[in-house]
Amino acid sequence: MSQFQDKYDVIILGAGAAGLMCAITAGQCGLRVLVLEKANRIGKKILMSGGGRCNFTNLNTTPDNFISANPHFCKSALARYTPWDFVEMVNRHAIAWHEKGPGQLFCDHSSKDIVAMLAQECSQAGVEIRTRCDIAQVEKQGDFQLQTSLGNPSATNLVIATGGLSIPKMGASDFGHKLARQFGLDVLPLRAGLVPFTLSGTELEHWSSLSGVSIAVEAQCTAARFMENMLFTHRGLSGPALLQLSSYWQPGEPIYTDLMPGTDAAVWLEEKRTSHPKQSLRNALAQVLSKRVAELFCNRVLGTSVDATTALTDLNREAMQNIAKHLNQLRWKPSGTEGYRTAEVTLGGVNTDEISSKTLRAHKVPGLYLIGEVLDVTGQLGGYNFQWAWASGWCAGEALAGNAQAA
Repeated sequence: MSQFQDKYDVIILGAGAAGLMCAITAGQCGLRVLVLEKANRIGKKILMSGGGRCNFTNLNTTPDNFISANPHFCKSALARYTPWDFVEMVNRHAIAWHEKGPGQLFCDHSSKDIVAMLAQECSQAGVEIRTRCDIAQVEKQGDFQLQTSLGNPSATNLVIATGGLSIPKMGASDFGHKLARQFGLDVLPLRAGLVPFTLSGTELEHWSSLSGVSIAVEAQCTAARFMENMLFTHRGLSGPALLQLSSYWQPGEPIYTDLMPGTDAAVWLEEKRTSHPKQSLRNALAQVLSKRVAELFCNRVLGTSVDATTALTDLNREAMQNIAKHLNQLRWKPSGTEGYRTAEVTLGGVNTDEISSKTLRAHKVPGLYLIGEVLDVTGQLGGYNFQWAWASGWCAGEALAGNAQAA
């Protein structure tokens, strides 16, 4: 027996950040809205985000914080629904928050507060939500006709808010991309972003003993550079700087880390040799790298050419130059990344040339909208992807309401 009404104004596929925001906005304007979610609860990725405290937006959001084949596409939505608009909702629900990094807003208590807020807003707007719903088929015969495990609803409009491929154990899949292709939309190549790098061979064997150690670096590849922390893992390299870099890195290319960001290592070494000539190289480096990192740096990078216990005064010019070079530009050759298993986002997606930047509606399929991560819009680390979800969801909801009123 069907759990649905005969017909809705809008069916939204996906009860994540973008889908719920779209549902709230359309529902508040009086539209009959149905949200279908295959997982057992709504907002599962919201719940796990930010270490369970949800980095729900970034006050410094600009279009420059996003990666897309069309960097202009996100401008309209981001300008029309700002971080402060979402903060207003959070404040209205008396959810305590704090700014952890520059512009990065987190819940004081739990990401459950954000999910509860969205659920309450949906309820007040008359939105129907069905979880544990598998979708077998979607067709457009005038209206959109769906065949699901809970019944066969139909609607004038359909919103694809199914997200990307990251973290499949949370239910991520390529369903939205397949559906977009079914309706004739172009999907750009997909790959994991905001994801740890993997090392292999002797490089992994040497550095993996530092698993859990974090140091400040400036990391760079051909296309980008970021100054934040790097975390050694038992598989390779992670931490904010490396996660950021992964979204710009191309397989096969090396990456470089400056272990003394903002400092000319050659000048620093000369000053140390002048002030503490008898100090060993290892002990000098330990002051900026930590003892364990300094030890492995000496062993791995310098090898047998220089002993870590050598006094600074006994280092010749060639050795000093070599040490300084590697401190400011240590080369790594990742074997790859950990992939979608641990990636926070999916790069690529539905080609934004197919979509209106103002309404998020597909140009050639009347009534079809696509929002959030399923599109080729990917934010950097720090709350930007949530802001894109809120903004794109809100704009689509506004457009749906405007079309209904015009009709």
